[in-house]
Amino acid sequence: MALSFKKDLEKYKEIDEDEILNKLSEEELKQLESALEELDPENALLPAGLRQKDQTVKTATGPFNRDNLLQYLEKEALEYKDREDVVPFTGEKKAILGVHTLVTSTQTYDGTTSKESYNNVIKGEKVKPVFDEPPNPTNVEETLQRIKSNDPSLTEVNLNNIKNIPIPTLKDFAKAMEKNTNVKKFSLAATRSNDPIAVAFGDMLRENKGLRSLNLESNFITGAGVQALVEALRDNDTLSEIKIDNQRQQLGTTVEMEIAKMLETNSSIVKFGYHFAHQGPRARAEAAITKNNDLVRRRRLERDA
Repeated sequence: MALSFKKDLEKYKEIDEDEILNKLSEEELKQLESALEELDPENALLPAGLRQKDQTVKTATGPFNRDNLLQYLEKEALEYKDREDVVPFTGEKKAILGVHTLVTSTQTYDGTTSKESYNNVIKGEKVKPVFDEPPNPTNVEETLQRIKSNDPSLTEVNLNNIKNIPIPTLKDFAKAMEKNTNVKKFSLAATRSNDPIAVAFGDMLRENKGLRSLNLESNFITGAGVQALVEALRDNDTLSEIKIDNQRQQLGTTVEMEIAKMLETNSSIVKFGYHFAHQGPRARAEAAITKNNDLVRRRRLERDA
């Protein structure tokens, strides 16, 4: 098959190109010239507007004028009828849009109900001063002596927000609470207590059998201090509420898991003030607190029956 194809091509070797071109008509020569232009290897270097050959041989009907074209397009755009609005435009309301965010509700009502609308001058209302909370009136030294003497009238100790209590004094409070049987609620929030204070109160929880609520929120207790409290709560069956949330740093997964394990074994705690950062310990702690509250409810029903 290949040999026969070569034999067919041999008859074209002796063709005279000039003779063929002389036999072509003028129209055929133009077609040949157009085909050769497309085969030009340098044609890709031309600008994009010159790469394509002319698509028509018609003569121009007139000179191209860009200004006349722009004027025509602008005239057509102005004469074109706009589409009607679905909701008719009623105009803007003067001095109302946006003003309601700058005035009070009373001034807004006066402006909308009066015929003169809003005035340029708006009388401001007197701002009510907000005073800081008064300092904690608790006498630290007197309260410590009453705890040491086991005063029957002292059932609640509130040392919240007292920043200047020395560390040794706080340890004395923990030591005095070991033998106290009358104080039911002890609050030590925002007193800058740290891990040594947490360890001291952990030792107190092992000895004290009368305290019901302990608040150590908003302090500088780390995971080591909380761990000491957790270990002490394993041996305490009288405390029902403890708060340790909002410390300076997070406790971590290990400490949170120890808290959850402690709550599962300690059935006396029904309120635990801490926001767990991890899902696993949080779920176990919630289940344990729910179980403890259910036990308290059952005991109350049995006692009332």
